Amino acid sequence: MEAGDGTEETPLPLALGRFQLSEEYGFLLPQPLTELPAPYGPWMEIAQDLPQLIASRRLRSRVHQMPQLSARHLRGREELHLAHLVLSFITTGYVWQEGEEGALKVLPRNLAVPFWEVSQALGLPPILSHADFVLANWRRKNPNGNLDTIISLPGGESLRGFVLVTLLVEKAAVPGIKALVQAVGARLRLEAGALRGALRELAEAIADMSRALRRMHDYVDPAVFYTVIRIFLSGWKDNPAMPHGLIYEGVSEEPMAYSGGSAAQSTVLHAFDELLGIRHSKESTAFLHRMRDYMPPPHRAFVEEIRRAPSLRQHVLSSRDAGLRAAFNQCISALVDFRSYHINIVTKYISIAAAKARVEPGDRAGPSAGKPPSAGKPPSALEAKGTGGSHIFAFLKSIRDTTREGLISA
Repeated sequence: MEAGDGTEETPLPLALGRFQLSEEYGFLLPQPLTELPAPYGPWMEIAQDLPQLIASRRLRSRVHQMPQLSARHLRGREELHLAHLVLSFITTGYVWQEGEEGALKVLPRNLAVPFWEVSQALGLPPILSHADFVLANWRRKNPNGNLDTIISLPGGESLRGFVLVTLLVEKAAVPGIKALVQAVGARLRLEAGALRGALRELAEAIADMSRALRRMHDYVDPAVFYTVIRIFLSGWKDNPAMPHGLIYEGVSEEPMAYSGGSAAQSTVLHAFDELLGIRHSKESTAFLHRMRDYMPPPHRAFVEEIRRAPSLRQHVLSSRDAGLRAAFNQCISALVDFRSYHINIVTKYISIAAAKARVEPGDRAGPSAGKPPSAGKPPSALEAKGTGGSHIFAFLKSIRDTTREGLISA
């Protein structure tokens, strides 16, 4: 069971391939596999029917009938990522099939052991994360390039829209990732013109990310997101619904706690923060650094490499180049705007949606959303928290404000 193929040559510093980044797709997994080898058919059959199995409350019984399969026959990074995607979706469906009040405390051996094996091979935790939900969960439906998810959950078109809009934000960041690499090189070589150009490109990419994020309103119904989708992104750390975590049978006799999927697990903004020298509060930094444990290790290493590079911020502060300072501030302002807009999205899809769910307890999501019959009661355990376990509004406003503090005055 090998995550790499051993053929990669030693590249130049910050060459994207060294960190499993793609020139075309950035942190997204390029051309993910959509089928596992034949021996893993039982996993794929369950995963491809998840919305119906969860809605009809048959997933747990199907998992109990699943054969015990070893992950050792998986070969290469793509097979491992698809296996992790499949097992993470089955796991979150299994745990949350009956809603918050029916969450299970034990993951059965036939699911827990292979999920642990795949996770160990990839250096990822055994839970659904951003790396699964978005980075490895896309395919082209046809030659025209229309996108779809590989594995789904209850939520219908809103679930599909949530995954794919988030994917488009990641895709919009790709020119910014390349500009970041150019900026680090220009800073080292003291090439002022190249550095100014790279920072302008970075600012434009961040603005494009904001434009991509705005498409969330077109494709995701807030009621469906809050009452149907969100629980499946919940984890078993800092979650009142599962205060003691989850026992992975055959792996550990003690419960283990892992955070749910979160935008804070996206490597993009971590990389931009490190380049621009943005320093968040002690509490926010601790949470963000913990979220790096949910990134593929090469992506984590990319962020660390940027952190170790000579300080761009100090270079701009000591420079008398007004154009360089303006380009740097343009990046900061674009990042502030992105984070402000993210707060607006969270307000609409969590805070306002939660208030509506309390006063309109009927099934507003409708049967087309694939809503589990057990989930008529809106979720409440994470009402004031993000799925990663942070106090969501305090956290988002804090990182937005500390980003703004990164502006350099003239």
